[in-house]
Amino acid sequence: MSSPWESSLRRWVEAGLLDEAAAARIRAWESEGPGGPALRWPAWLALGLGGLLLASGILLFVAAHWDGLGPGQRFALVLALVGGLHLAGAVASDRAPGLAAALHACGTAALGGGIFLAGQIFHLQEHWPGGLFLWAIGAGAGWGLLRQWPQAAMAALLAPAWLTGEWMVATQDRRGGPVLGAFILLTALAYLAAEPSDGRETGVRRALVWLGGLALIPATVALVLLRSPSSHHGEPLSGGFMTLGWIVAITLPLGVGIALRRANLPPLGLAAVWVVAGTALASYRGVVPYLWSAVLAAGVIWWGLQDRRTERINLGIAGFALTVLVFYFSDVMDKLGRSASLIGLGLLFLGGGYLLERTRRRLIANVREEAS
Repeated sequence: MSSPWESSLRRWVEAGLLDEAAAARIRAWESEGPGGPALRWPAWLALGLGGLLLASGILLFVAAHWDGLGPGQRFALVLALVGGLHLAGAVASDRAPGLAAALHACGTAALGGGIFLAGQIFHLQEHWPGGLFLWAIGAGAGWGLLRQWPQAAMAALLAPAWLTGEWMVATQDRRGGPVLGAFILLTALAYLAAEPSDGRETGVRRALVWLGGLALIPATVALVLLRSPSSHHGEPLSGGFMTLGWIVAITLPLGVGIALRRANLPPLGLAAVWVVAGTALASYRGVVPYLWSAVLAAGVIWWGLQDRRTERINLGIAGFALTVLVFYFSDVMDKLGRSASLIGLGLLFLGGGYLLERTRRRLIANVREEAS
């Protein structure tokens, strides 16, 4: 993983502000300076897995001894876990910043468990989205104090989760699925556009892009499923409550996207219009939902070409391929014989895969050629 300043250094060299010799000396000083060389992905992978295993082991230990502890002991254990992990992170911050970030992330993860366990210990009123709200506040405070991307990533994940939980509790089994699906999909698109093409890449923006990329295709599937005819049940919501939900579902992701980058307003605005249209089109049977998904995938590809972002091109190609594949399995395969359906599936994988991969490579090559 390249350092955040590397892209800026290249731009300064290209602009003639620095020569290659000065740039080489800066790179040598950064790699041998007090902070040491930057961690590579195997080290980050080891730290991430280590933190995950540590948190899992602590949770298993607490669960195994939970029934044998009194309320005071339980609360003291929760406080010790959260405070101890953050204290260990503070001790390791000077010598091992990567380890410190992992320990602080485990401490914030333990905070979520502590919030819900504290509610169980003191028999507080059950409202589980409130626990997510407090957890998101804790992660946001961790980002404000530590300026570490894992804290920002957890806050960016927990805040939409809290709003989603509040909407689910407020609507219960009534028809609030389209609003929820649109909110999740637009939030994923806003996060996906966090990194611009001008070299201002940071750990936080990169983490947001990963969150948006991982959530984009599942969010698209969720929107279609939440609006499918089989999901229509319960009493309809009141007009005012539904209007409020739509306002939050559209304006909040747009605000986040614009705050990350002002140039995101036109594409995110178009995406919002198409997503809202999709909540109505997804209720139709036949080819209409697949056409909507294909157009959305093409829009993500076009957006990647405009901003010279290869991850959006890859996601758009993957989304288009998945749309064609699901359409074949659900609407075409059952209308053919067994041998004909297998032959068609083989041709789809071979021919369609070849064409999509060729198109993807050509588009990425054009993006890299324009960026160079």
